Amino acid sequence: MPLQNRVTPFGDILAIEQRGLFTGNRGIIHDPATKTLLARRWTSKAWIVCACEYKGQRRTVMGGRSWTELFFLDEAVALAAGHRPCFFCRRHEAERFRACWAAESGKAPLRASEMDTVLHRERLEGGRKRLHPIPAPLAALPDGTVVSVGAEAFTLRAGLAHRWTQEGYAPAQRLQQADRLVTPPSTLRALQAGYRPVLHPSIA
Repeated sequence: MPLQNRVTPFGDILAIEQRGLFTGNRGIIHDPATKTLLARRWTSKAWIVCACEYKGQRRTVMGGRSWTELFFLDEAVALAAGHRPCFFCRRHEAERFRACWAAESGKAPLRASEMDTVLHRERLEGGRKRLHPIPAPLAALPDGTVVSVGAEAFTLRAGLAHRWTQEGYAPAQRLQQADRLVTPPSTLRALQAGYRPVLHPSIA
């Protein structure tokens, strides 16, 4: 039975077999004795996206009380759920993300904690995933943006849409319209300024 630690683009955490490219966390949200989630789905505003491999270090998933290991199909999914690159294990990507965020805003680069505060407002509403209006035609949105159609999430790439599923991405299709923006607006602006998230091979 898989552990409940796979994150959807909507930020929900499921127990599915999906193999992803990235791990990350939102603080300690599990019981190490049972390896099950607690009632809360976050204990920190620092929702980060981490590398699955870092300097040969190995962790027992949900085996301790340092942080709860979560997993994402790819970086686009993690960003859509409200996470951002980790400044420890993905320093280069985190600095790039911060620079793109600042470039689009026209302001000085923010500290990680300041970005977390902004993202926290944008990712949650009443304890649930916050969705946003889509600010431009779908064809004008950058690769890695995630939008919703009903209860389904689609990652955009090269003018096509790829539906997120528990097995990976479904075959590409062309969307004429979508309902809401799943990726937080500040993250979308970082994508518009040139940040390129790592996408899962199934999107090809």
